[in-house]
Amino acid sequence: MGQGHGWEGVVLKLFRGRDFTFTVTGAEQVTEHYRRVRLADGGLLAAAGVHPTMWVRLWFENAGKPHQRAYTLVDPDPAAGTFSLEFALHDGAASDWARTCAPGDTIEATLQGTGFTAPEPRPGRMLVIGDPASMPAINSLLDSAPDVPATLWFETSHDADEELPLRVDADRHDVRRVPRQGGGAALVEQVRKELPELLGDDPYVWIACDTATTRTLATYVRKELALPKDRIHSLGYWRAT
Repeated sequence: MGQGHGWEGVVLKLFRGRDFTFTVTGAEQVTEHYRRVRLADGGLLAAAGVHPTMWVRLWFENAGKPHQRAYTLVDPDPAAGTFSLEFALHDGAASDWARTCAPGDTIEATLQGTGFTAPEPRPGRMLVIGDPASMPAINSLLDSAPDVPATLWFETSHDADEELPLRVDADRHDVRRVPRQGGGAALVEQVRKELPELLGDDPYVWIACDTATTRTLATYVRKELALPKDRIHSLGYWRAT
C-alpha cells in the first residue's frame, strides 16, 4: 500500500490495515444485475482466520485516482485459500471491474476493521433489514446462527432481485421482500409497521441498507423502540445518489 492508494491508503495503514493481492479464478453472472467473482486469497485467510460477515476493502482505479469499496467474503475456504465476492452491479469503478475481470487478473485489497461480535446472550429471533448490496453479509449472518429464527426485510430494485440466492430456510426464516420506492421510504414504512410486534422474542436487530435508510431505521429502533445498543448492529452499505 502507501502512496499508490492516496490519503485513504495512508489512513488505513495508520489503523494497521494489512495488504493482500487477490487473483481472479472465475466469475458467474447470478442475475443481470448481480455478479459473483471467485478469487485466490493471496494468503489472507491463513493470516487472519475467518469469522461471520468478514469483509475486505478492494482498490479500484477511478478516473486515474485510487478508489476503495468494502465487500463481504462469500464461502471462505481457509484450506484452499479461496473465497468469492458478490457485486450488486450499477455504474461505478467497482462494478465495471466485476463485469470485465477474467481469470488471472489481480486486485489489491486491505484487511482492516472487520471484527464481528456475536450477540450474547443468544437472541430468540434476529430481525434483519438489508438489500442486494448487503446480501453476502446477510447470508453469512444467517449461516452463523443456524438455530435462530429470523425475519428478513429485503429491499429489491429489479425484478431479477427475486432470484438472488438468499440462504434462507422456510421453516426458520420469514422473508419479506419490499420493492424500493421513495429512496427507501417504503422499506422504512413497512419495517416501522411490522417490526414492533416481533420484539417479544428477545431480538437482535441487524440493519445494512443505503446510508440514509440505515440511519433512519437505527435511530427508530434505538430511540423509539428503546432497544439496547448491544442488541443493534447497523452499517450503511452504500449512498443513494
